[in-house]
Amino acid sequence: MNARRGFTPTPYLVTDTAACGARGVPAVVREAVAGGAGAVQVRGKGSSDRELLALVRAVREALRGTGIPVLVNDAVDVALIAGADGVHLGQSDLPAEDVRRLVGPDLLVGLSVSTVEEVRAVPAGVVDHLGVGPVHATATKPDAAAPLGPDGVRAVVAAAGGTPCVAIGGISAANLHELRGTGVAGFCVVSAVCAAPDPRAAAAELRARWDGRVDR
Repeated sequence: MNARRGFTPTPYLVTDTAACGARGVPAVVREAVAGGAGAVQVRGKGSSDRELLALVRAVREALRGTGIPVLVNDAVDVALIAGADGVHLGQSDLPAEDVRRLVGPDLLVGLSVSTVEEVRAVPAGVVDHLGVGPVHATATKPDAAAPLGPDGVRAVVAAAGGTPCVAIGGISAANLHELRGTGVAGFCVVSAVCAAPDPRAAAAELRARWDGRVDR
């Protein structure tokens, strides 16, 4: 498929191997997608390149036939070798414009941003979406920038010039309503699904709340 036309980021699940525990990342991802997750980013904190490659391949196999895009956090080479649908970059990773030239026009390229200045530094047409955050402080990324809060998210999204933005950082069913009116196209979750006793139910609740089918 052309991943750039098939990206549906709500909820956008970012994996956490430790939070998934003995169930394993592929099993948790499969349940989350069954509950309504629309995209998956595989993140392998502390993993070797080979371990990350094996994990991405396992996630892709678990989602075979679903049409759900699989992205790889940071590792462009692993994304290409594994045949992933895209890659997500941080501010200290390879420049987004260089990555776009490397991966070509069809793969998804996402970029994390925390400030209006970082958004304005992104060349037009290079990235498919921006990860805006952290919205709240989160234990899954202790070295993240200071929390933006809803007002900060709104300011960053306004500077994005129409590039779809997904909010990330400490988002849960309890605070999802705070993103209303910020202009984000969707949201990312990590522990709210990966650490949930029932990942399918957790993803379904998030999706229902975002779609307005459940009151806050």
